Formats: sequence, C-alpha cells, structure tokens
Amino acid sequence: MAITLNHTIVPAHDKVASARFFAQLFGLRYTGEVGPFAPVRVNDSLTLDFGDGDDGFEVHHYAFLVDDAEFDAIFGRVRAAGLPFASGPHGGFDNRISHYGQGGRRVYFADPNGHFLELMTRTDE
Repeated sequence: MAITLNHTIVPAHDKVASARFFAQLFGLRYTGEVGPFAPVRVNDSLTLDFGDGDDGFEVHHYAFLVDDAEFDAIFGRVRAAGLPFASGPHGGFDNRISHYGQGGRRVYFADPNGHFLELMTRTDE
C-alpha cells in the first residue's frame, strides 16, 4: 500500500476562525468542531485538523497542487478577500504570481496565523 498523509494538525490562535478561513478560501466545507479540533476535509484522503495553540507556535508552509480551474477559483477568493500575495516564498508580498517558464502558476499567501499557503498548478519535476 502507498503511504498517504491522512491528516495533520495545524496550530491556530483561534481554531474555528482558522478552519472557516481556510474552508472559505479553498471552497471547502467546515462542519464544526470534533473533539479538540476544527477539522476541514481537503479531499478523500486528507484532513487538516485546526487546533488551538499557544502564542508561541511556529508557522508552517502548506503547499497544494491544484488544477487550473481550482487555482482560478481559490486565487479569486484570495484577491476578493484583499489578502496580500507573493510570487515566491522569499522577498515579501509583491502581489504577483509566478509563471513557470513553460506553463503553470504558483502563488503564496498567509493565513491569519502566519502560516504560508502555496497554490501551484504543477510541480517542479
């Protein structure tokens, strides 16, 4: 059997607000808390479990490979929310997206906890 990431815990200052933010931007459903977490199912095999953390947690990077239609929809919601975005992971928010030399797009933006979210339409392979 192939190894598949099933879920991961995303530390948050406010788990419910963070789960709602993520679900809204990514066009997913948030259905409420389950135990100590505010889970958002990303797809059939992955759930992000937002959990309240103390103020000292480290920020993380989460990258999502999406098709062109999903990219357009999610990026449209990022822009509609007025979120700053970046063409690369370093150098600050330049409000640009990155275009791979021969097609594909990539963009970075932050969630309310400072986690860096990446959308990409192809990998670097």
